[in-house]
Amino acid sequence: MLIRPATSADLPAMRRIEAQAPTAAHWNESEYDRIFAGDPARLALVIHDDDTVQGFLVANQVGPEWELENIAVAPGAQRHGFASALLRHFLDVVKQQGGEGVFLEVRASNAAARALYAKYGFAETGRRRHYYQHPDEDAVLYRRAIGSHQ
Repeated sequence: MLIRPATSADLPAMRRIEAQAPTAAHWNESEYDRIFAGDPARLALVIHDDDTVQGFLVANQVGPEWELENIAVAPGAQRHGFASALLRHFLDVVKQQGGEGVFLEVRASNAAARALYAKYGFAETGRRRHYYQHPDEDAVLYRRAIGSHQ
């Protein structure tokens, strides 16, 4: 397993994984292009095994905090620790950069993701009713303090 910063060459693999992951944030092409537009507040990571990208994570720095925008793992690679490895690596990056916390939202029905976030110390902070469409569903909000801000 290798985690590294994503490059624009990883876009086809990222889009393929996202298309196969019903619980991932589904973005259009311009949103994916913005990941690599040179914004230093954006972070994109990929994880691969045997030279195949198996998952990715995208986050955005908002002042002293980070928003975890998207995390997805290829269907055949799920339940093999790829999402955990990506999340641990991301939290280490945030801590190294002096970040104070991470926040995110997730579909209420996404039990696997919610369990992952709880395992890594994220606390539920609220809900956004009817936030997601196709199907209509609430977003559950989570936050985790980092380092001395815990």
